[in-house]
Amino acid sequence: MTTTHAYAAQSPTTPLAPFDLTHRALRDHDLAIDVMFCGVCHSDLHMARNEWGVTQYPIVPGHEIVGRVTRVGPEVTRYKVGDLVGVGCMVDSCRTCVNCRDGLEQYCNNGFTGTYNDPDRQDGKRTTGGYSTDMVVDEAFTLRVPENLDPAGVAPLLCAGITTYSPLKEWGVKAGMKVGIVGLGGLGHMGVKLAHAMGAHVVLFTTSPSKIDDAKRLGADEVVVSKNPDEFKPHVNTFDFILNTVAAKHNLDPFMELLKRDGTMALVGLPDSPHPSPSVGNLIFKRRRLAGSLIGGIAETQEMLDFCAEHNIVSDIEMISIDQINEAYERMLKSDVKYRFVIDSKSLRK
Repeated sequence: MTTTHAYAAQSPTTPLAPFDLTHRALRDHDLAIDVMFCGVCHSDLHMARNEWGVTQYPIVPGHEIVGRVTRVGPEVTRYKVGDLVGVGCMVDSCRTCVNCRDGLEQYCNNGFTGTYNDPDRQDGKRTTGGYSTDMVVDEAFTLRVPENLDPAGVAPLLCAGITTYSPLKEWGVKAGMKVGIVGLGGLGHMGVKLAHAMGAHVVLFTTSPSKIDDAKRLGADEVVVSKNPDEFKPHVNTFDFILNTVAAKHNLDPFMELLKRDGTMALVGLPDSPHPSPSVGNLIFKRRRLAGSLIGGIAETQEMLDFCAEHNIVSDIEMISIDQINEAYERMLKSDVKYRFVIDSKSLRK
């Protein structure tokens, strides 16, 4: 075993700092991966600071990982040394329940194993994430990264990309549909890019007039400043689908009223306290639906990466070195990033 250099949080109130660890010896279907880039997700901050009350310390975050395979277990068949691969939000599941058998491991009835802070299903040791120089991951939970895409820009696709792609596909977004994206952050900017590539007429909803030009650059056909109620009126009863990426508590009714009969709004942002209860009348009188969506399964995540390769889509990123991670967390709280921080893992090797 070799020493892995990482950054970890030791408590909810201490900054992330250097931390060394060793990974398990390769199992039959394991890959050893030399981490090149790791995206910084807002959930990393929640977990590092124990804001969801489930963190065990020390914790090494990171679940938007791209790297190269350096070693393979004796029964690995999908990958070889040198392959460019990715690891997203999960590294295992029960693999036997109905959801796992359906390729929906993210909804595993026995709980998927998170890339970090979860007990390994075989030895019980806690998983560690991509704020590190290398990882060991089962080939079944590893993705093939298209070589034509910038690997740093691919990293956030493994969470932000699949979180937005999955509901767009589930609710059948296609050319000619009118699709709303609520919020222009790490998730929302990917929602705009993906819905645009699917051929939809994309309307971005934002509270910030300063984001209008950027939204159009990313692929939005129209932008509605959601602080101005009059801007909603022309859109009432016109949307096929709305993807709501905002994690802050807010009133859902103004958006529900925009949906056509049988339209759906899917929530992918998880607020720290509940949204105000939406009007039941808005659902009943137009047979509208309010739904939620997590990430995607492994097969769908690979499908998303291949779709992005076909359409030359990556995340808009700001590259940082690992010693900037604590500053990046503070900036993320202020929405001061366009639109995802990515750690250059070379900085961990210095």
